[in-house]
Amino acid sequence: MDIRVIVPTYNEKENISDLIQQIMGLPIQAQVIVVDDNSPDGTGQIVDDIVAKNKRVSVIHRAGKLGLGTAYIAGFKKGLAEGADLLITMDADFSHDPAYIPSLVKLANDYHITIGSRYVPEGGVVNWELRRRFLSWGANAFARTSLGLEAKDCTAGFRCYHREVLQNINLDQIFSNGYSFLVEMIFKCQQKGYTVGEIPIIFANRTRGSSKISQNEIFKAMYTVFRLTWVRLTSRPSAKIAPPKPLGSATKY
Repeated sequence: MDIRVIVPTYNEKENISDLIQQIMGLPIQAQVIVVDDNSPDGTGQIVDDIVAKNKRVSVIHRAGKLGLGTAYIAGFKKGLAEGADLLITMDADFSHDPAYIPSLVKLANDYHITIGSRYVPEGGVVNWELRRRFLSWGANAFARTSLGLEAKDCTAGFRCYHREVLQNINLDQIFSNGYSFLVEMIFKCQQKGYTVGEIPIIFANRTRGSSKISQNEIFKAMYTVFRLTWVRLTSRPSAKIAPPKPLGSATKY
């Protein structure tokens, strides 16, 4: 089974080498696709050096900071073109612990999309100030209620998609970029009838580097929810699709 982990980067020189090393050490033989937006701190060059030594790592160099959503799409297209069965997205700053990846893959035997969730029992966050906790919880509650989403953590970027899901979502027609892309993706997947499962994770605030979330991203996410609410009210979702076929036996735990 071919598993690709897509990691968008912008100024992640403190984290990227250690992150790739930990992913390489997992028992699932995943490959890594780094999508670097011409990081001024030299992240792209660090990844180039790793690529030269490890055939399981590849990199997409982009001209500048083009946004999280388009970075994911670039990684999806590369992984799909190369025959990936499962495509996983995660942050580069260790807020998503690579140790959770095998559990995401295992749950993918039963669901089309699996999510590392902060908002299911035993999930949570650490090192977040009260304001950020409230903002994140409120954003999730607002999106879930407005869009009828089944996922408890619909703004999570730690996800695993089956190949067929991404093939049947028109990636080029996704309007949102940035973090609002995550809300639009899960909405479109649910509208298509794909099933979503969640595992609990502890989301840790980054300890190295700086956060990329801005006030503007929050406003964009709110606009995305309002826009998709209209889509929900004026369209009919597809019937639930049967659970995915069992995954190959190449994955070991």
